Amino acid sequence: MKRILLFSFVVTFLMSFSMGPGINEVIGALKTGNASGIAKYFDNTVEITLPDKSNSYSKSQGELVLRDFFNIYAVKGFTIIHQGENAGSQYCIGTLATRSGSFRTTVYMKQKGDKQIVQEIRIETK
Repeated sequence: MKRILLFSFVVTFLMSFSMGPGINEVIGALKTGNASGIAKYFDNTVEITLPDKSNSYSKSQGELVLRDFFNIYAVKGFTIIHQGENAGSQYCIGTLATRSGSFRTTVYMKQKGDKQIVQEIRIETK
């Protein structure tokens, strides 16, 4: 029984590190509506879906698109609904609360070299 508990603890401990700083930093930036905090994890191109537009953007364009969205919809917070990992990729699904309503938000990140990078962000009306 002790071995099972120890094994369970070790697996949980290691999994907490696998949800590395990349996804946690992006979640933190979402909570405050910090576009530059999110953009520093963008790949060279990033897929961004918003209620009124959807496209693939360069790093700098993607940051501007997110900044515009956050300026229009002032962010009040972000609540995680589900977070996970699949084959080296990480994802987070949550609710982005703004002064104008709530949005279902999904972030997909992928391992590239030694760090996680944002491949796609979806911010959709509920």
